[in-house]
Amino acid sequence: MVNSNSNNDDSITINQNWIETFSHSNDFIHYHTSTHDNGPFWISYFRTLISSDILHTDVLPYLQKPFSLEELKSIIPVQEIILSRDTDEIINNIMDGYMAIQIDSNDDACLLVNIANTKFRDVGITTTEASAIGPQAGFIEELDTNINLIRKRLRISDLIVKEMTVGKLSKTRVAVLYVTGIADQENINTVIQRIQDIQYDHIQDSSYISSMIEDNSNSLFPQSIATERADRVAAGLSEGKIIIGVDGSPNLIILPVTLVESFIAMEDYSYSWIISNFFRIIRYAGIWIAAFVTPMYVAIMTYHYELIPARLLEPLVVSRATVPFPPFLEALFLELMIEMVKEAGIRLPLKIGQSLGVVGGIVIGQAVVEAGLTSNVLLIIVGLGTLASYTSPVYKFSNTIRFIKFPFIFLAAWMGLLGIFICLIYTLIHLLRLTSLGRPYLPLYPVRITAFQDLWVRLPFPLQKYNPKTLRPAKKEKYVDNQKSPEPLNDFYE
Repeated sequence: MVNSNSNNDDSITINQNWIETFSHSNDFIHYHTSTHDNGPFWISYFRTLISSDILHTDVLPYLQKPFSLEELKSIIPVQEIILSRDTDEIINNIMDGYMAIQIDSNDDACLLVNIANTKFRDVGITTTEASAIGPQAGFIEELDTNINLIRKRLRISDLIVKEMTVGKLSKTRVAVLYVTGIADQENINTVIQRIQDIQYDHIQDSSYISSMIEDNSNSLFPQSIATERADRVAAGLSEGKIIIGVDGSPNLIILPVTLVESFIAMEDYSYSWIISNFFRIIRYAGIWIAAFVTPMYVAIMTYHYELIPARLLEPLVVSRATVPFPPFLEALFLELMIEMVKEAGIRLPLKIGQSLGVVGGIVIGQAVVEAGLTSNVLLIIVGLGTLASYTSPVYKFSNTIRFIKFPFIFLAAWMGLLGIFICLIYTLIHLLRLTSLGRPYLPLYPVRITAFQDLWVRLPFPLQKYNPKTLRPAKKEKYVDNQKSPEPLNDFYE
């Protein structure tokens, strides 16, 4: 086997510029399959993109005799084979893992055989959206495998996949999925058009796409949901949502969404509707605690001592007796320290990160209190707020809540409770004006009954009769009461 760098460049003609271009890469292979002058073929491929097993088992044994390209196409036992003279098609397919076969390296005609390496990591369990019960299958970085997982859950011909290529340099495969007859055509057209409008050199992850097509890219609130759960994607498709998958990303994008969906876990549908609502209320409370507990501490300890019950005032004063900083600096110092511990825990190797998160946080926290840099009470408050911020099943939304508490802390230190109130009003106005694919992001206005069947609260399945109106679905109903089975015998009245 001879590398292209050592090949005879005299054989490269003007109409074979793609060989010359590729030959600058050391992993590009271009060689003749026979030592005889009348030997059969020249072959070209990228060593790092192809499967050597397929090459040596299914292709090379057929290249020892002087067949025509048409004859080779009929005898090589590989499913995807293309005979082409289009230079762009040849280049694109070689970059996708095809090998090019030519009778002479000066020929325009190439037989393109798909011998791409398709071995990727196995489908694993979800990591950022884990659940105690229910389905555990999570997406991987290979787009076709992800679509396969979705099709296994929605075995219908109406599930449509539109593929595009985005990124001038990366040439990333992007797929838009929807169910025709349920999804709103305007939503579909909007998503496809916005993706086609993207002019960016490299797309490495689905987060790139979501950031570029969201209605307001300057908002802190994510107007789409990135999920690794196949069941969440299947549920979204069945309601009329649009899904975006990106080759190389284990997270698929769901559009359009509302703020309240950041509180919904797929695990909710594995419990009784009463228990599910209890957990959902816990999450609502958790996010409020995460956003406001530290700013409230700063505001009250700075301006509003009179709001503290008399029996709590003394322990609070005693805990802060040795702290030399005002409540604002004390809270800011502790919040930033917690964020640094969290960031370090993510970047470190898995086992070291776990140790740092559990042991390091406790040890450092205790040491900070003993050193008099902060009070015990604030340590408990910040720990509670950090814990509460992770009650949301959507990771991006958790990060948003952890960030927005800092403006609240600054305004609390400046104007007390009035500052918190002003910042809250501004946030609510922003949320009311925010949209996802043009649909309301905060489903408070206009008031829709369907928002109270499986959005703010979860009703029993027979009462969830309609798809969410915020999606403007083409198919309105999703449950039809058609019970024909007889009532079971009641032993108590026999």
